[in-house]
Amino acid sequence: MEEQQTPFQAAIKPGLTMGLVALAVTYIAYFIDSSLLASGWFALISLVIFFGLIIYFGQQYRNEIGGYMTFGTAFNFSFIAILISGLVSLAGQILLFQVIDPSLPQVLADITFENSIKMLESFGQNPDALPAGTLEEMRKNTSSTFTLAGQIKNFGFALILYAIIALILAAILKKRDKSLDY
Repeated sequence: MEEQQTPFQAAIKPGLTMGLVALAVTYIAYFIDSSLLASGWFALISLVIFFGLIIYFGQQYRNEIGGYMTFGTAFNFSFIAILISGLVSLAGQILLFQVIDPSLPQVLADITFENSIKMLESFGQNPDALPAGTLEEMRKNTSSTFTLAGQIKNFGFALILYAIIALILAAILKKRDKSLDY
């Protein structure tokens, strides 16, 4: 009889696949128009692809282990797959921002800052009415997110988001064997 993989073992290949798909989408967007990387639409499309892939791989794993999966198993599988995907994506983005196109972080920071100003204006806030230094602080904070240290720091914060996403996915992927109920 074939030995079943643990959720950790089973999550490695889907995590690598999702990370490589995320990198492919990022690099395609970069080659089409680098400003797409700062677009809300790009983030939304990436999120939909990401959720679709993890649900697909989660259902595939559930079927491999007999069609049923506990919440804990689904959470472990989802979190490890997302974590591996995030690490692969982080490595690719560091390569893109620090080696391939070192000017890209400043371009994206400028676009993100301009989008933030437009959002403030759409909510009726006049950016000129903000306290002195606030806009410069916003610009500095935006620029720092694209540095190597900023990317690593953001990945640390992303771990919390990954756990929340894994909880949601575990609720979607779990399936109880009702024949065990008495």
